[in-house]
Amino acid sequence: MSFTAYAQNGFKVVPLGVNGGETDGNLSAYMLAPAGSDAYVCLDAGTVSNGISAAVREKTFSVDAETVLKKYIKGYLISHPHLDHISGMIINSVDDTVKQVYAMEHCIGVMKAHYFNWQSWPNLASDGNAPALNKYRYQQLTESAETAVKETEMSVIAFPLSHSKPYTSTAFLVRCRDEYVLYFGDTGPDEVELTGHMKRVWAAVAPLVKSGRLKGVFLEVSYPNAQPDRHLYGHLTPKWFMKELEILAELAGKAQMRNLNVVVTHIKPVGNNAETIKKELNEANSLGLRLIFPRQGVGLTLK
Repeated sequence: MSFTAYAQNGFKVVPLGVNGGETDGNLSAYMLAPAGSDAYVCLDAGTVSNGISAAVREKTFSVDAETVLKKYIKGYLISHPHLDHISGMIINSVDDTVKQVYAMEHCIGVMKAHYFNWQSWPNLASDGNAPALNKYRYQQLTESAETAVKETEMSVIAFPLSHSKPYTSTAFLVRCRDEYVLYFGDTGPDEVELTGHMKRVWAAVAPLVKSGRLKGVFLEVSYPNAQPDRHLYGHLTPKWFMKELEILAELAGKAQMRNLNVVVTHIKPVGNNAETIKKELNEANSLGLRLIFPRQGVGLTLK
């Protein structure tokens, strides 16, 4: 299937990895581009090459895997430096082309100190232990400031999240012209994390929901509802997923939430977790959200 037949509005997504751990060939990574464009940014990068190969097998791409990696992916937005969100980018960096790596200060600090440091991996980045080979160019994101995603039509605004306090993650609000997509890295609910981080994100995007300009939300659910709050480790369950989206509904209006695209990410593939989480989400979906359960390599559209 080719994306070129789609109307020139909204966004197209290619899931390179969808799971929240365990399966190291299928970890969090989503290619995102405006409809009609092949200039993508990768939202996290836990799995890259395996996901691209899956997308080629699924005929999501009509070009070879090398072209996708080297020409279609223009940069990486990294929400936090856990390996299930970054390892694919690191492993592929030797063969990759020059790209921007966008992240907040803490995340870049970890990449410099612990990954691209000539001990864990050669320093293919633009800063850190010498020699810095300058293939990946760090672009530090500042909270609530809009930054252009180079070589694409998109820009991004970053918001901090709490991922098992005091550790942090990031939400990315990506814009192309007058349309938006919101991507959450790993996050715990405000009520458990004792922060207001998610509420600030919801307040920022509520006007976009009201006006129909928010084309989709990527939000994680790592565990079924049976997981105790004290063992969430900075993640969501279906209960907390829906509670958070109900806060957005209070700000934007419940009618505007109906059929909002919500891509469910980061399900931990242990036992029957996936089936249980899907059932619990569907049963609790009183807002009428369009819940999307992505599959590796299978393209989808957000309109």
